[in-house]
Amino acid sequence: MGHPASRSPIAATPSTPNATPAMSEQHPTPTEIQLHQKSRVLEIAYDDGARFRLPCEYLRVYSPSAEVRGHSPDTAKLQVGKEGVNITHLAQIGTYAVKIFFDDRHNSGLYDWRYLYKLGRAWQSYWFDYLARLKAAGYQRQGPDPFEALQARGEAPAELPH
Repeated sequence: MGHPASRSPIAATPSTPNATPAMSEQHPTPTEIQLHQKSRVLEIAYDDGARFRLPCEYLRVYSPSAEVRGHSPDTAKLQVGKEGVNITHLAQIGTYAVKIFFDDRHNSGLYDWRYLYKLGRAWQSYWFDYLARLKAAGYQRQGPDPFEALQARGEAPAELPH
């Protein structure tokens, strides 16, 4: 990849304790998680062959924490000024999630494997929605778009199984 990558000691195993009846089928789990701090990207490979490269800014603004999401859609807080945020470290939570520690001291969200997969699979719609909400709030992002930077390096944000 041309830059140092740190391999996380996270080794996920399948678990469905929180599965709802409609979603009780086996869901893909990570086989590899790499934090690329220099390029500010978390790369996750899943056991179904999917691979996602998720920018730190994207993960931060879509944190599953109550601080970001609120307790309802009406209380969600738009995250601004997160263009340069990075991940300092990761901690596995049981067999179902990872806690991400950001350098802006945010660390209250638990990213379960299903949520990370959803963020990876639907990155375009989520990212464009975030940019539209920023624009509506009168905020102009500073710096390059992290997904455009990935693609400029020849790295796809999402590689889905065939």
